[in-house]
Amino acid sequence: MAQPIAFLKALTLEAQSALHGHTFPIEEVPFRVGRESRGPNEGWKKANQDRRSGMSAPNNDLYIWEQSRELYISREHFTIDKKDGEFYLFDKNSALGTWVEGQLVGGKRTGGSVPLHDGDVIILGSHLSGFVFKFVIA
Repeated sequence: MAQPIAFLKALTLEAQSALHGHTFPIEEVPFRVGRESRGPNEGWKKANQDRRSGMSAPNNDLYIWEQSRELYISREHFTIDKKDGEFYLFDKNSALGTWVEGQLVGGKRTGGSVPLHDGDVIILGSHLSGFVFKFVIA
């Protein structure tokens, strides 16, 4: 198991449920986050579960299952990557975008990127989604 290079820390109960705990290690980049499109009766168990069979790779490293009727998170929502020694969040053309420290990145399927710093707060989609995380550099 690789040493984490960063973590996502849950700041809400919804985020804690998504991470199956208070923190989720980011061991390598790119680190992909998106919505789990299957319901709870279709086999989702762990945030980092490889849900595909055979040799195909999963679309995301962290799958988030939304329990509400409204969908705030896209199937492939954002990626955390490193460029020139700095972390960046790349919105993957999500419908509602990603909020980083109060700045909307993407939305309306436009995509976009922003540098990530230790302690930055990340909100997926809308503040109504409840999925609020803190980015922590290890």
